[in-house]
Amino acid sequence: MPPHKSKIGLIILAAGSSSRMNGKLKQLLVFRGKTLLRRAAETAVKSDFDTVVVVLGANAEKLIDEVIDLPLQIAINKKWQDGMGSSINTGITVISEKNLDAVIIMVCDQPLITTKTLRKLEEIFAQSGKPIVACEYEETIGVPALFSSQLFDELINLKRLEGAKKIIKKYLENTILVATPEARIDIDTIEDYEKFKQFS
Repeated sequence: MPPHKSKIGLIILAAGSSSRMNGKLKQLLVFRGKTLLRRAAETAVKSDFDTVVVVLGANAEKLIDEVIDLPLQIAINKKWQDGMGSSINTGITVISEKNLDAVIIMVCDQPLITTKTLRKLEEIFAQSGKPIVACEYEETIGVPALFSSQLFDELINLKRLEGAKKIIKKYLENTILVATPEARIDIDTIEDYEKFKQFS
């Protein structure tokens, strides 16, 4: 019999209010002709996972048109002010209904992430059997990261300001870290964006 192909879902976290962007919406910043949100969503869809969920929150009405035509599910985090943990809760709650083996969590402000990046996480998960496969870049670890379904309950129960990195660190001995230099670009401020545009 052929080996079992894992069912993988993907969650894009895009619910934040862009509080450090001087009034601009981070999700709508344009890179190479596409907004960051659209670019992340298209990358996720092209990666051909079993299901893709985009979590919106603040300014959802201004962002929804960026992704509504794509074959993905939109989830609204009504408690987006509560932070990253609440968005992960929203995404996992929706995706856990799909009977998946694992989920990849990504954000929309790492514009150099590609389908190759995401599929590599899936491949390593299939080969290793480890419950977490996470990206490593510039002396840190984080998303995109893949989590086995056995960790869904812990992801759902993250506290308000906690992110997926807490789970990675908790199970570091059972985590495979993948060198991912393309993940080092993370646009948090308008200065980050302007600087990135100059060198991209």
